[in-house]
Amino acid sequence: MIYLIASIAGIAGLLFGFDEGVIAGALHLLRAEFTISPLAEGLMTATVPFGAIGGALLAGWLAGPVGRRKLLLGAALLFVFGALLSAVATSLAHVCIARLLLGLAIGVAAMIAPLYISETAPARIRGMLVSIYQLAITLGILGAYLVGYVFSDSWRTMFATGMVPGLILFFGVVVLSDTPRWLVLRGRRDEARAVIARTQGLPRDHRDVVAELREIEKAAAADEAQGGWRDLLSPTLRPALVVGMGLFLLQQLSGINAVIYFAPTVFRLSGFDNTSTQMLATVGVGCVNVLMTFVAMGLIDRIGRRKLMFIGFAGAALSLGMIAVAAGTGASDLQALALVGLLLYIAAFAVAIGPLPWVMMSEIFPLHLRGPGMSAASITNWVFNFIVVLTFPVLVEAIGLAGVFGIYALVCLAGLVFTARLVPETSQVSLEEIEAHLKAGKPFSALATRAPDRT
Repeated sequence: MIYLIASIAGIAGLLFGFDEGVIAGALHLLRAEFTISPLAEGLMTATVPFGAIGGALLAGWLAGPVGRRKLLLGAALLFVFGALLSAVATSLAHVCIARLLLGLAIGVAAMIAPLYISETAPARIRGMLVSIYQLAITLGILGAYLVGYVFSDSWRTMFATGMVPGLILFFGVVVLSDTPRWLVLRGRRDEARAVIARTQGLPRDHRDVVAELREIEKAAAADEAQGGWRDLLSPTLRPALVVGMGLFLLQQLSGINAVIYFAPTVFRLSGFDNTSTQMLATVGVGCVNVLMTFVAMGLIDRIGRRKLMFIGFAGAALSLGMIAVAAGTGASDLQALALVGLLLYIAAFAVAIGPLPWVMMSEIFPLHLRGPGMSAASITNWVFNFIVVLTFPVLVEAIGLAGVFGIYALVCLAGLVFTARLVPETSQVSLEEIEAHLKAGKPFSALATRAPDRT
């Protein structure tokens, strides 16, 4: 049952990836139909992350009173309406408005879906299950690239295709209950107990069900005295806020969405002149993204979050440097270096830098402040996503592809230092244990993995 729940919530990630990635295939058609300057191109592409900023704010405000399930239902309807509006747009302004609505849906779903999975999953496989969301993002991106290749002469069909997973998400979430932790917060103890029993396939009176419910109630009772957003800045809780926001800042400034949104452009600037070749290479990027996310799901609960982050940032810095060298020389015989560097970068991102911020933001905040905390982390994600996507065409024109990717490589080196000094190890640790460690005032990075339960 828990895998079904994670898969349904993960459809929100598929929509996230599709609506981000579909612009890569549609961009050359939109350029042909509308007059688009580099700044206008950046603005049009950046409407999705800009809308997602508002979605993250809305989700943080409503996650407590409204609940996780209802917000996912609302996001699903926005996905459907935004895709329809995109497909029938008659001007660049209409495209921007439609994609702004899609961004709003993504902002809500990107916070609520990982939260929904995390609050439902057992600790021993929580990382892997939350990673289903990141896997769905990569599948959505790959799907968008394939749709762009198949419908290469119709940007309207590309956009309209996004209605299908939106409808699937809506009808999937209709049959789900809310999370046991939210139900406890709302005083609905019996419903919470029933959800725990159903997701674990156990009787309602089983000792494991009773023990988990008791642990959730204890954490909820301890949180009753907590306030709201301001408490995230308290000395006790600030380390979680720094980690949650910092990981997303580094994730975005590593340049991933410059690659996702502008993959064909990156290949063109790296020396691949044929449009069909650019799109095929872009599909290859999507395939590597999906395959390495499967690798991440297998490793995330085995070797831990911190080790994966070190691997990811080190690999990304190296591969971004390779792209910068290839682009900087402009030599045709270095096209292979650019392609290998780009694929290695996607691999390093997908195995660590991509999934781990989503996993960890759903783990590190106390129950009562999980909504505001995840909202703050999500807003950081979308603000810097917006900045990267908006500035990429302008920066490439000003300092060239080599300069831009050189900056991204330096950010990844900074990520190694950030991970070493501040990031905790949350693998195999229950959400309530993470909360207790944080509230005890101990150094957050000293949190250690406990031995997994083999029974």
